[in-house]
Amino acid sequence: MTAQSTSGLTRREAWLRRQRRRSTVVATVSTVVTLALVIWAVNSSSGWPKVRTIFFNGERFRTDLPEVLGYLWVDVKLFLQCAPCILVWGLVIAMCRNTRNPALFPLRAFAALYTDFFRGVPVILTIYLVGFGIPKLGILHGEFRVLGFGGDLTSPYLWGPIALVLAYSAYVAEVFRAGIESVHESQRAGARSLGLSHAQTMRFVVIPQAARHVVPPLMNDFLSLQKDVALLSVLGIIEVFRRATSIKDLTGNFTPLVAAAVIFLVLTIPETRLVDWYTARQRRRTSGSVVA
Repeated sequence: MTAQSTSGLTRREAWLRRQRRRSTVVATVSTVVTLALVIWAVNSSSGWPKVRTIFFNGERFRTDLPEVLGYLWVDVKLFLQCAPCILVWGLVIAMCRNTRNPALFPLRAFAALYTDFFRGVPVILTIYLVGFGIPKLGILHGEFRVLGFGGDLTSPYLWGPIALVLAYSAYVAEVFRAGIESVHESQRAGARSLGLSHAQTMRFVVIPQAARHVVPPLMNDFLSLQKDVALLSVLGIIEVFRRATSIKDLTGNFTPLVAAAVIFLVLTIPETRLVDWYTARQRRRTSGSVVA
């Protein structure tokens, strides 16, 4: 029999509780000491007063934050414009990369070259090449309107998101491909033995199982996309980062850039915690199924 304390806990449970309390106390003390040392080191440095005035000016922060925040909706709309296209195009590239039909080898080669090229070229270069290069061809005429953005077909509000779609689809395609290849071959064989075609096997058997494995890395990719929308400012798109840079150029103070950083942190930190929670949940479910 297992010995129990007066509180009804076993000796092991009581020991584990004491260890958790001890770990919490040690973590709290070490964190407080570390923060105190960092604050002391920063405040005692000779250049801190100047840095505080230039980067952390409270008056400028209160003035500039609402002005910069007013352009957040532009970032959100650009993200919403890109994300669905990246998912669809990335899945198409992944399926082309995984095709086993010899007649479709050109598609497989195209998908491999596509992912190699756009994963190898920095995103900012892709934005420059697509955003400035294609409109200069002079072959595009007409107008467009998407999510409140509109203009002629040379507008950066069109080609900027297209550049992000092209770049990020390569990364998302590799995530999808890894998820598809993680599905055991016996699943495909079982589906084919039931009379399902290759397309039906992918639709009803492979992709639903692969989707569970790719959600965490996909969420991380879209976290990066949310921040990289700011790169479109090089094309002249006025969004949070561009507006903060304009205020900085006018005032000579870098505090509006800190305000922009705070806005992006408020957006991304909850999303990061959501990714961590979902990943831990998937890990617990997987370990529970293995034990069972």
